[in-house]
Amino acid sequence: AILATAMPTSELEVRQVNQCNVGTLNCCNSVQNYTSEGVQSLAGLLGIVLPDLNALAGIDCSPISVLGVGGGSECAASPVCCENNQFSGLISLGCIPITL
Repeated sequence: AILATAMPTSELEVRQVNQCNVGTLNCCNSVQNYTSEGVQSLAGLLGIVLPDLNALAGIDCSPISVLGVGGGSECAASPVCCENNQFSGLISLGCIPITL
């Protein structure tokens, strides 16, 4: 069997992969500091213990595929790269804003 991997095909896609080398690309409706009331409330409801960091969390996120970045995929909200997305898109932790 031949295994195929998605390779970035444009300079934009290569730049996006380089910006997001520790997590996944996401489009989030809101990006807030861990200390914000909204993030604290949502984390509490989900039973997440947040580290005492000056870090960003994405709220209501959906993944952006690397192939979709150069192919017309749009993120009208906040594009970010997040380290921890195990909460079904409700909240993503360790996010860094990126430019699409």
